[in-house]
Formats: sequence, structure tokens, C-alpha cells
Amino acid sequence: MRRKWWIAAGVNLLMGVPAVVPVWLLWYIAVNGPLAELGWTVREPTENDGMLLWLVIVAPIVTAFVLLWWLANDFARRWNTTAARVYWPVCALVTLVPSLTLVILT
Repeated sequence: MRRKWWIAAGVNLLMGVPAVVPVWLLWYIAVNGPLAELGWTVREPTENDGMLLWLVIVAPIVTAFVLLWWLANDFARRWNTTAARVYWPVCALVTLVPSLTLVILT
């Protein structure tokens, strides 16, 4: 059986485009929450409503995206014979390519 890696790569690159939103939301929470508490970043000065509101907004969005990503990759995995320990981390990294491209270009 031939490894059809291009199916998995295409699915994850396409999933990477809407992944920009959950990645940005997670980054925003990290920068204004735990990383600011540790002193690694400076909290946004106008962000004084607390983080609970952000968690109420972010949790459903991230959960929906992760579920959709998992289902799409589970479907694409049927045509790929790569070992699971290689397949899933590579798919996660390929999904981050559009977000990393935006970070590098801006």
C-alpha cells in the first residue's frame, strides 16, 4: 500500500487557515494570563475585565477546532500507513504552518 502523504498534508494545510483564530486566542490568553503573572510579558493595560470572560469565549472555539481537526485527520489517516507516533505530531506541525507564516511575515 502506497503512503498518500499528500492527503494528510493537504488536509492539515487547509485546516491551518482557520487554525489562525484559535492559535491567536490561545496566545492572547497566555500573554495576558500566566506569562504576565510570571513576569515574562507585560499585560495589556486595557485588559481589566479578568480572564474568565476570555475563557468563556475561547474554550468553545478551541474545542470545536480541535474536534474538527481530529475528525479530519482521523478520516485522512485511513489512506496513510505512517506510524501514529509520526503521523499526529507531523500533522500538528503542518497545521501550524499558516500561523507561523503570519508571525514571520508581520
